[in-house]
Amino acid sequence: MTDVEVPSAPSQPAETNRDRVSRRQVDKFAERRAQLADAALQTLAELGYARTSLREIAQNTAFSHGVLHYYFSDKEDLITHCVRQYEAACVTRYDEIVASASSAEELRREFSAAMAQTLRTDAPMHRLWYDLRNQSLFEESFRADVLEIDQRREEMIWRVISRYASVAGFSVALSPAAAYAILDGLFQQALLHQLAGDESAAELLRANVMRMLDLLEVRAP
Repeated sequence: MTDVEVPSAPSQPAETNRDRVSRRQVDKFAERRAQLADAALQTLAELGYARTSLREIAQNTAFSHGVLHYYFSDKEDLITHCVRQYEAACVTRYDEIVASASSAEELRREFSAAMAQTLRTDAPMHRLWYDLRNQSLFEESFRADVLEIDQRREEMIWRVISRYASVAGFSVALSPAAAYAILDGLFQQALLHQLAGDESAAELLRANVMRMLDLLEVRAP
C-alpha cells in the first residue's frame, strides 16, 4: 500500500515591512496619548471638568493646543482617557493587602489604613473621578466608560470583602454592589471633608471602614 501524501497546511504570510511600520505607528500613537494624559491629569484634578478645556490644559502643560487636538478628538475624549489610565493602576491598589494578610484582623487594619492614606495623598485625583462620574449623568458620551470603571472599582472592593469574610469564617449578607456603595459613600463623604480642610477626615474614614467591616459579619449557623 502506497503512502498518501498529505498536503501541508499553507504557511502564514510573513509580516511585511508595511505591517511592522503600521504596528509601530499605532503603538507610538497610543504611547503619545498616554504621555499627554499623564501631563493633563494635574490640571484636570485642580480645575475639574467644567472649568477645563483643551486650551486650558495646553496652557498648563508643555504641549500645544494643536498637539492635544491631534491626539484627542475633544475634551471628553481626553478626560475619559486620563481617568481610565489613572484607574487602571488604582483598581489594584488593595490587591497586595488581600494577598499578604495572614488574618482577618490584619486585613481589616491594613485595608482601612490604606483607604485613609489614599484620601490624604490622592484627594485631587479622587475628586476628578467623582466629578467625571457626576458629569456622566448628563454627558452620554462617556457614560459607558464611567460604568466600566465603576464596575472595576466594585470588583476591587469585593476582592477585599470576600477575602476578609473567607479568612474570618463568615458569610456576607450584602451583595458586591451594596458593599461597594457603602464604602464608596464613606469615602466620598470623607473626601469632601478632607478638601474642606478637616484634618480628622482621614482618621475618621479609617475608623468608619473598620466599623463597616464589623457590621458585614453574619456568622454561619
